[in-house]
Amino acid sequence: PSSIMSTKTTTTNSSSSSSSSSGKKAGAAAGSSVSEATNMSQLLPLELIDKCIGSRLWIVMKGDKEIVGTLRGFDEYVNMVLDDAVEYVFTPDGEKQKIKRKSMLLNGNNIALMVPGGEPN
Repeated sequence: PSSIMSTKTTTTNSSSSSSSSSGKKAGAAAGSSVSEATNMSQLLPLELIDKCIGSRLWIVMKGDKEIVGTLRGFDEYVNMVLDDAVEYVFTPDGEKQKIKRKSMLLNGNNIALMVPGGEPN
């Protein structure tokens, strides 16, 4: 998304002045160096998700579903498009069903947890 890319550009652009770029970074002190912005503790949540585009994600949904897939894109509401997804559905009797999907769109309101590079056991 363009809003993510513009935020990412302002935090990594070394030609910006320290005061203007540090004002746009969450939790960054005034006058801090741009290299500190790439520190994982300084990343905003949407910036972290942006770094995961093209990689595998393990997503735990609200309810009894878990999904593993390749992140293709997302928006500011964390709605996600996944490719080569596998949906794991847990039935009331404790069984785990595995459903393969070519692609899927997830509603960000139903996502409880995301693990980059993770796989369910």
